[in-house]
Amino acid sequence: MMIKIGILGLGTVASGVVEILEKNGSSINKRIGDELLIEKILIKNKNKKRDLKLKDNLLTTDINELIDNPEIDMIVELIGGEEPAKEYIEKSLIKGKSVVTANKLVMAKHGLNILKLARKNNVQINYEGSVAGGIPIINPLKESLAANKITEISGILNGTTNYILSKMTQKGMNYENALKEAQDLGYAESEPSSDIDGYDAAFKIAILASIAYESPVNINSFYIEGIRNIKLNDIKMAKELNYVIKLLATAKRSDAGLDIRVHPSFIPAEHPLALVNESYNAIYIQGDAVGDVMSYGKGAGKLPTGSAVVSDIIQLARDISSNQRPEDRDTLFYNIPLLNIKEVYNSFYMRLEVRDKPGVMSRVTGILGNNNVSLASVIQKNRLTPVVPLVLITHPIREVNIQKSIIELKNLEDLIKINNIIRVEEELIS
Repeated sequence: MMIKIGILGLGTVASGVVEILEKNGSSINKRIGDELLIEKILIKNKNKKRDLKLKDNLLTTDINELIDNPEIDMIVELIGGEEPAKEYIEKSLIKGKSVVTANKLVMAKHGLNILKLARKNNVQINYEGSVAGGIPIINPLKESLAANKITEISGILNGTTNYILSKMTQKGMNYENALKEAQDLGYAESEPSSDIDGYDAAFKIAILASIAYESPVNINSFYIEGIRNIKLNDIKMAKELNYVIKLLATAKRSDAGLDIRVHPSFIPAEHPLALVNESYNAIYIQGDAVGDVMSYGKGAGKLPTGSAVVSDIIQLARDISSNQRPEDRDTLFYNIPLLNIKEVYNSFYMRLEVRDKPGVMSRVTGILGNNNVSLASVIQKNRLTPVVPLVLITHPIREVNIQKSIIELKNLEDLIKINNIIRVEEELIS
């Protein structure tokens, strides 16, 4: 039996998939028990020069040559973005073709409907490559960790922001220069908003949380903050206080609901996540039976993500080869509420500038105290009359209390500026 696949797109990841299938084709066929063949590849421009040497009859600009071709058993969507990727995935499923995708945006925003559509048409949708590139995480959550109740997922899920923060921490580069270097090296897009504003990581933690907690997660219903406001002064203070700043994506389950968020965090310097640098990703998972598990590796790229996509292709090809009906394993059984971040407890780092006048400190601490914000430490740095830089670290408090304090502090006559406020993760799983 020959299993034929159609690939949508021929960009970085798709090129990696083709390269892996060609390089390891013999061993892949043995693992499947049948021959796997690329039947068609959808491209935008047939005249574009490409590094891959492919037969002309493989390439087409007509999506219908793939979706309407009865010989194609499986569609591999690698064009990215929301549309037309979502449309092509849905049409493929309706046509009775199983789908492999690495599209985090589509799966985060439309995953529930796509999973229902796959089940309705008795086919499968695999999406291991949509989160953390070559790090196996989606299938382990579904299978290897299925015996566990997952209590927490914490991770560095975006290589671009991790590269930028690593360079700021290790080389003393400012944010703008670190971003420029990331763009020059191809780690960051020319328009990097999705990465640096936290949305890329948010798509990924939404996917992981929906699998771990078997509940749909609305990407618009949890807190997302990026790294644009992180300054070298914050990096230096973190180091002095024995922390490292990382863009952290977390999902925690409690009796009250799901606490899901993405934001910069002070992470204890001795925690394994603090040691994850450059463009690498890492994911910590806490299960009630297995305890703490960490996965680490390259979170993006041609071959790492291609590896995840090909693993999905192999799994689907085995099912097609054995005529196995897809398992109903993607059912989202629950509808767990998401907690509003105002109700979440955190410690906070606050960097302020105030006037060098008697009584200012007592007025600042008075506002905080009146809002039930207790301080763990107060540090004065580089006092320059008439300005006093202050660094405050709070004990764990409700987010709403710090928000009320900020409103009142901004009305304080002797406050010059609130430079930054960053959450401090004291209770990361480790």
